[in-house]
Amino acid sequence: MSADDPRDDGPADHSVSGEVNRRTFLRLGALAGASASMTGLLGAGAAQAAEPAAAEVSGVSTGVEEMTIAQLQAAMSSGKLSALELVNLYTQRIDLLDHRGPKVNSVVEVNPDARSIARTLDNERRGGHVRGPLHGIPIVMKENIDTGDRMQTTAGSLALLGHPAPHDATVAARLRAAGAIILGKTNLSEWANFRSFQSSSGWSGRGGQTNNPYFIDRNTSGSSSGTGAAVTSSFAAAGLATETDGSVVSPASLNGVVGIKPTVGLTSRAGVIPISHSQDTVGVHGRTVADAAAVLGALVGVDPRDPATAGSAGKFFTDYTQFLSPNGLSGARIGIYRGGGVTGYSPEADAIFEDAIQMMKDAGAVVVDPADPPSANDIATDPSELTVLVYEFKQDIAAYLATRTGLSMHTLADLIAFNNAHVEQEMKWFGQELFLLCDADPFTAQDYTDALARSHSLSRDQGIDAALAANNLDALVAPTASPAWPTDLINGDHFLGASSSACAMAGYPIVQITAGNSFGLPVGISFMGTAYSEPKLIKIASGFEHVSQARIVPKYKRAFSNGLVGRAAARGASDPTSARLAELLDRLTRNSRVARLFNL
Repeated sequence: MSADDPRDDGPADHSVSGEVNRRTFLRLGALAGASASMTGLLGAGAAQAAEPAAAEVSGVSTGVEEMTIAQLQAAMSSGKLSALELVNLYTQRIDLLDHRGPKVNSVVEVNPDARSIARTLDNERRGGHVRGPLHGIPIVMKENIDTGDRMQTTAGSLALLGHPAPHDATVAARLRAAGAIILGKTNLSEWANFRSFQSSSGWSGRGGQTNNPYFIDRNTSGSSSGTGAAVTSSFAAAGLATETDGSVVSPASLNGVVGIKPTVGLTSRAGVIPISHSQDTVGVHGRTVADAAAVLGALVGVDPRDPATAGSAGKFFTDYTQFLSPNGLSGARIGIYRGGGVTGYSPEADAIFEDAIQMMKDAGAVVVDPADPPSANDIATDPSELTVLVYEFKQDIAAYLATRTGLSMHTLADLIAFNNAHVEQEMKWFGQELFLLCDADPFTAQDYTDALARSHSLSRDQGIDAALAANNLDALVAPTASPAWPTDLINGDHFLGASSSACAMAGYPIVQITAGNSFGLPVGISFMGTAYSEPKLIKIASGFEHVSQARIVPKYKRAFSNGLVGRAAARGASDPTSARLAELLDRLTRNSRVARLFNL
């Protein structure tokens, strides 16, 4: 079949008016049936994911469910699949499950040029030129990342809608150079959840509410909500996410995918709508560690457009899949991070965490328990991080807006005025208290300088680095988040807790991976390390993935059922010890700072 055969194109409006291309589906089915012989190509944990899920909703399967990047690449190399066919299969799946059907509502825009890009890449392959492991692989991208094409970049706000960005973000340009197809843009918590204290994660004025693919009435967490939901739903092979504090790892946990939040400066932020240049980073969501690692390698490198990347010189790798190991836990020294409120907020998450610790021990890891950062309690309560973010946002957003042409928005004050003028569209559910706080300039330059120094000291010298050094550790591990809560547009997120703040403040990496599920809702754990320790974390996470096989495929159930059978968690209801009472009192009185910053 030629690249220009109209039978490959599918409907121009991306809808599915007929059955999925039968020949492609049968070829993919045969490929999946032969997946056992491909295990060596797929990376740790991929053998389980290699089996395509049954059709969840409509009785129709597109055949790409759960297929890894390595499998897709092998299918294209053998001639069983083309990039154009793959684009059609993913867009059909988006139409069936995202835009119609259960309405996951994760993809706000499909790239109108995706098919022509796929044809070009197919022609290159036929000519003997394959750019690398991402050649012809469709990837989605959070909608706060610039693409210099016909797609919009708005951070979910109607204020930026109408004039596309003039240039690709560096990470977008690097994906294209690697041969990836930017399939579409994903919804997010508007302004990366930095507009209000009462927001519903996954809601934006442009995109509405993204829903959890496991139970549609549950939340996806934020702010990279759409990317997590799209990737777990096999709407693309992988996706780009961003994080300031929690926004790569928390949506990864609640959506049952791997999330790599890199060291600040490992990936460029040029062309990414910011919150804070001290903490922002661009990361990856993938259904396996191998997939996320493959995409990460295409993003890295020093970028003159982002001075923070200068520190990555000599410390990055263009192939992070070389660190995958099914035996990655054997001999690894892993510290258990429990203090400062990163455990104890969810009995369900704690029970899964304890099971995960035992799996690590059984796989040969040396576990030090506990191995809390000395500053764990200060990290949970100190206001320095909020000071840094509030101070940086106003100037950072103005600097970004100066790069956009055709917009009438130039300052934070302009954005505030726009929201006030469009209350029904933008502030129907929650306000813009954080915008107003930032615009009021509540902190002096000295306040900021002192807060940044304290934030780094607490999280680095007195925090993660201290814990690693004291116990000669390769990594720390903690629960990522609780199971998904019900979406509540009126009251906002029913957030319980998280473990992302130490690495967020330090600018250090995290690899999040599913560890189990509670009543069918995925729950993850986070491996954390020092700056540029991604190779160690990927090795450890891939080893855990191999022994746990914990990923579950979403089934798009309409609503959570109390009749489900789930993991019974010990709740300590009958424990009258003074230690237990002290823990409960600490939880009651603990400063809510972390909750207020979560999911940025």
